[in-house]
Amino acid sequence: MNQLVKREQRVENILLSLKKLSYLSRSQIQALHDLGGERNAQKILKSMGEYLNSFREGETIYYLSKEGRERIGASRVNKKTTTAQHYIMRNTLYIGYQSPGTWKNEIRFSVEGIATVICDATFTHGEQRYIIEVDYMQKMNANKAKIQKYQKLIDVGAFGKVLPKFVWITTTEYRRKQLQKLSKDLDVQVFTISEFN
Repeated sequence: MNQLVKREQRVENILLSLKKLSYLSRSQIQALHDLGGERNAQKILKSMGEYLNSFREGETIYYLSKEGRERIGASRVNKKTTTAQHYIMRNTLYIGYQSPGTWKNEIRFSVEGIATVICDATFTHGEQRYIIEVDYMQKMNANKAKIQKYQKLIDVGAFGKVLPKFVWITTTEYRRKQLQKLSKDLDVQVFTISEFN
């Protein structure tokens, strides 16, 4: 009985991670849920087939099926998408920061008449707010506009006394340098995805 309860709890936890993070690669599920080696992880995920949909993009990417959503009460419907890599990169930082309990995706920061910006994710650690941004295939001008909006919000005190730390994840060293240059007045750290592989 105990094994069955543990197995069901693991299924539930994996489904809840997918509810929170939308899309996860096999290796990300493995890391988040301590599934051991690749073969064991694949066996577990295969046994959960009715609750999961998947597609290949480099490695297998999983998201909740209709049955999976019903089992845990998730309302958001995800589909196979070309933007899944954006989510995978964001989740790389979620895992890299040890899955913060305060992590929230796509939060709006706004000051009426000044600026509105939606971050890819944010979390707090003590007093410190971290703002997560993913640069997957955006035009650099879109990133520049977003950074300028954050600067305006900081200038009017929207974040209070403790200024946020910005954490970007991008695809290439060249893009990292561009983001660092654009963010020179902010407390920023820019990672490339290859640093996590």
